[in-house]
Amino acid sequence: MIPYSLLDLAPIPSGQTAGDALRHTLDLAQHAERWGYARYWLAEHHNSRGIASSATAVLIGQVLAATRSIRVGSGGIMLPNHAPLVVAEQFGTLATLYPDRVDLGLGRAPGTDMNTMRALRRGMSGADRFPEEVIELMGFLQEPNEAQPVRAVPGEGTGVPVWILGSSLFGAQLAGQLGLPYAFASHFAPDALEEAVTLYRHRFQPGITQEPRFMLAVNVFAAETNSEATRIRTSMQQGFLNLRKGSPGPLPAPVDDFLEVATEGEARAVNHALRVTAQGDRDHVRKDLETLIARYQPDELILTSMIHNHQARLKSFEIAADVMRDLD
Repeated sequence: MIPYSLLDLAPIPSGQTAGDALRHTLDLAQHAERWGYARYWLAEHHNSRGIASSATAVLIGQVLAATRSIRVGSGGIMLPNHAPLVVAEQFGTLATLYPDRVDLGLGRAPGTDMNTMRALRRGMSGADRFPEEVIELMGFLQEPNEAQPVRAVPGEGTGVPVWILGSSLFGAQLAGQLGLPYAFASHFAPDALEEAVTLYRHRFQPGITQEPRFMLAVNVFAAETNSEATRIRTSMQQGFLNLRKGSPGPLPAPVDDFLEVATEGEARAVNHALRVTAQGDRDHVRKDLETLIARYQPDELILTSMIHNHQARLKSFEIAADVMRDLD
């Protein structure tokens, strides 16, 4: 069976608070563990009124404490925002408290705007040095070296698994060269997906892992009926459109028809960006996932969605888990 995991941004729905979103994340993680999800990843974003996962390592610690066995990690930590030593200490601490349960997915984008980058006291030079900083970070997590002038304590010797995240050929090539597993952000930026996966597999050199390991990100909107699945998807469509217009905010409530709030051109652009999606009732989601698996041959799927109603979100991920188990 292909392992299936879950990516959560801790969305803040309109009319609710960040506290509501964080409580929903803990509840979803506990359900995901029962439903057989292999990993529960959280993504770093800043200065967004619609996302509550900004203190990503802190939230990962809370999810680890609220669960028993599921792997928990970052999808990802935006390394240009942080000193590699600090990330090594944070995730080394988590791995010391929860051995063999912590993943560290690393991204090259800042995950925010220029003003917030300055507030984080990091510059875009971090993106230019991303390969060097990934190597530096992995060095802090390796076995202790008495001659090493700077050491991560806790951190050294934990060997926290590192993943490279990306939506371009850069990350694919880097992951292949370093022998690291690779996750592609196909849920919102799929244009380079096929080329990136081919490049990663072609350029892979055994390193931390001996074989390439590719994770495909897929949006999933599952419900008892196709019409309900179409409706709950409109929240993410609206949120993505607002982001592209430069006016992000809380996750909008669903509407009966996305064209009520978007032009045909806007809808085409949004749906093109979000096209790696499984949507509908159980049978439709199964067909969509089968098609994506056959086309891209991933080693693992990571499912995500931004759904306004928490119970509908739980139901969507429960149906998706049932489908993934049936696919075996």
